[in-house]
Amino acid sequence: MKIHEYQGKELFRNAGVPVPTGYPAFSVDEAVEKASQLTTEKVVIKAQIHAGGRGKGGGVKLASGADEIRKTADDILGMNLITHQTGPEGQLVQRLLVEEASQIARELYAGIVLDRSSGKFVMMVSTEGGVEIEKVAEETPEKINKEWIEPNEDLQPYQARKLAFALGLKGSQIKHAVSTFLSLWKVFKHNDCSLIEINPLVVTESDEVIALDSKINFDDNALYRHKDIADLRDFAEEEPSEVEADKHNLNYIKLDGNVGCMVNGAGLAMATMDIIKLHGGEPANFLDVGGVANAETVAHGFKIILSDENVKCILINIFGGIVRCDRVAQGVIDAMAQVNVHIPVVVRLEGTNATAAGNILHDSDVDFIVAGSLNDAAAKAVHAANGE
Repeated sequence: MKIHEYQGKELFRNAGVPVPTGYPAFSVDEAVEKASQLTTEKVVIKAQIHAGGRGKGGGVKLASGADEIRKTADDILGMNLITHQTGPEGQLVQRLLVEEASQIARELYAGIVLDRSSGKFVMMVSTEGGVEIEKVAEETPEKINKEWIEPNEDLQPYQARKLAFALGLKGSQIKHAVSTFLSLWKVFKHNDCSLIEINPLVVTESDEVIALDSKINFDDNALYRHKDIADLRDFAEEEPSEVEADKHNLNYIKLDGNVGCMVNGAGLAMATMDIIKLHGGEPANFLDVGGVANAETVAHGFKIILSDENVKCILINIFGGIVRCDRVAQGVIDAMAQVNVHIPVVVRLEGTNATAAGNILHDSDVDFIVAGSLNDAAAKAVHAANGE
């Protein structure tokens, strides 16, 4: 789960991470009113969407004076902001952050993430603040300094000092940076985060080290113990079909292709998407219906897949281990009676009672395209999606 910058900064502030004073605003009038409460002559008006690159897209601007602040807020609020992370379709701006302008001496980068290759957390810093960290990692990886944190342990003060020295900080800047890094780790650990990024982390002209930005992702599996965090979720920033799938405990991610996929098991779902690509097709989604592929689950899956107008064919690929294939087959038939599926449906069932399942599908009144193998299913689905 993701949250907005202003929400992340509130978590930072409560944990002792220095951040500029700022307020969220949901209307132009509120933006002007909140700006009047700030102490700096210049304020920063920031679009609040779940994507980076807002400044380059015109979503972050300086303003001073009530008239300029009103115009700037009016320009940003309601705009369709396009960044390298939103894609060409962009994202509607429905919230603003009105914040004090900072006197910036240097821009840096700081982040914490799980390093799955080592099974440890890693805190990273770089002198290349304001630049996408992926670009830094590709072009100048030596400019990224890392300290690993063992499971069930904490970021140690000596590690925080090493990171501060790696950034070339001096004097009181080092003390401020160490305090900021240790506080960031507290936010990460206490809230079961999966990622924290501050880009830029800045050194001010008065040698403070403050978080000028905040990007925080949370482990969805841990939200049950963080109701306060779960309440921060902004459904308007998420794909509606993914929100709907979540309501029915379906794991769904929308993609750009035209072959809808309904599969049980994440690994099999990934393999299904791969083999669709191998046959020259493009998967329209990742959809893992889990271990229970009954009529209700399949019906919800159909509705979610069909909400994507790009889908021209649906491929159902179920491996019957614990779940019996004949029950899945009957569940698919019952679901088809509930949902108006107007496009070809390719079905491949393998595992327990697969032969009986094939007979059920062949004997039904529904015009399925029954496949004998995963390779056959992918080929037939791609051909059907292309109208062949």
